[in-house]
Amino acid sequence: MSPDGTVEIDHVWKRFRADRGRRLFRDHVSRAQQRLTGNSAAADWRWVLRDVDFKITQGEAVGIMGINGAGKSTLLKMISGVMYPHSGRIRVAGRIGALLEVSSGIHPELTGRENINIFGTLLGLSRAQVNSKYDEIVAFAEIESAVNRQIKFYSSGMKTRLGFSIAAFLEPDVLVVDEVLAVGDQIFQQKCLDRMRVVLQSGVTLLLVSHDLASMGATATRGLWLHDGTLRGDGPIEQVLTSYRRDIEGRAAESSTAHGDVGVSDFQVSRPDGMAIETNEPCRLEFKLDSAKDRILEIFVGVTQGPATPIFLLSKAYEVQEGSTPFRVDIPRLPLPVGDFHVWVAVSDRLSRQPLTPWQPIAPLLVGGHRSLDPGIRGVVRLSPVFVEAQWETL
Repeated sequence: MSPDGTVEIDHVWKRFRADRGRRLFRDHVSRAQQRLTGNSAAADWRWVLRDVDFKITQGEAVGIMGINGAGKSTLLKMISGVMYPHSGRIRVAGRIGALLEVSSGIHPELTGRENINIFGTLLGLSRAQVNSKYDEIVAFAEIESAVNRQIKFYSSGMKTRLGFSIAAFLEPDVLVVDEVLAVGDQIFQQKCLDRMRVVLQSGVTLLLVSHDLASMGATATRGLWLHDGTLRGDGPIEQVLTSYRRDIEGRAAESSTAHGDVGVSDFQVSRPDGMAIETNEPCRLEFKLDSAKDRILEIFVGVTQGPATPIFLLSKAYEVQEGSTPFRVDIPRLPLPVGDFHVWVAVSDRLSRQPLTPWQPIAPLLVGGHRSLDPGIRGVVRLSPVFVEAQWETL
């Protein structure tokens, strides 16, 4: 028998029936034609998870990533027992504390105190066990003055704090958290990360879904990457995050095109001396701007790793003539560690601020060498992977 905190996903498939559609005659005719041609079965169902298979052992911190619609939330709901698979088996040993949305498991007509007691009862805890954690739950959620008020009068932030506090403090064997931390303020987010670190140290298994890849990298040790309902990656968190980021930016670069009167072409990333690009060494960006008329442009160049938010951003205003204008940007010391990054560009009109070229990836930036980031603190999010050289000494 598996120890408490073990999660086994055994070749799980899950499908949903497609939307019923509009009540129009032509839609009924179309569906009737599908049935006659034998295509109705494929049209009526949509596979959300396809042959997903993995095992999580007790005490692991697992981050589940993927774009919207990849099947992450559906998987967590099945692990939590809210849904059931179409085929395959899901086995979870021990109690599950799940926070799948802001108010999951929280009844709006009951008070905060009543919700704490009911949630604990559903987890199989005795009244004495719940009471022993009650003060910690209320203090963490910061609802001392509102604990006897009905939940329907709580703000969204109060609901989130209470929901996470209940799920994390009632000592589940498996803690499931799905993207709910994004609605809290930054101080609360750090409190949650600190609490998850404490929970992990006690041997609780953590399953975390978030689009905040930095938070996931600071919390999880193992990554699962879902893509189109299939398990595309499973391994150490940094390794899976790197593959996921590379895929996001690679697909974005393939599909992006410059719109408007200004185009960006012939973009190249190199090192002035011809060597490979490395941390804290010079880096050169060369490209052409193609304008349909004379104008003053604001040019933006940034570097990202996964999301569209840049690690750093450079900008410059230039007056260009009609036609093609070559540019060169020299960065004396590239402040990036070893890793895979992408260069993004955008162009706007300097006078009207009208965007001419949307913010989009245009070229990969592969940084080599041996200078990696210093080890991070478990549960503390490093906002940007910026390399800072420093000298340490005792005095």
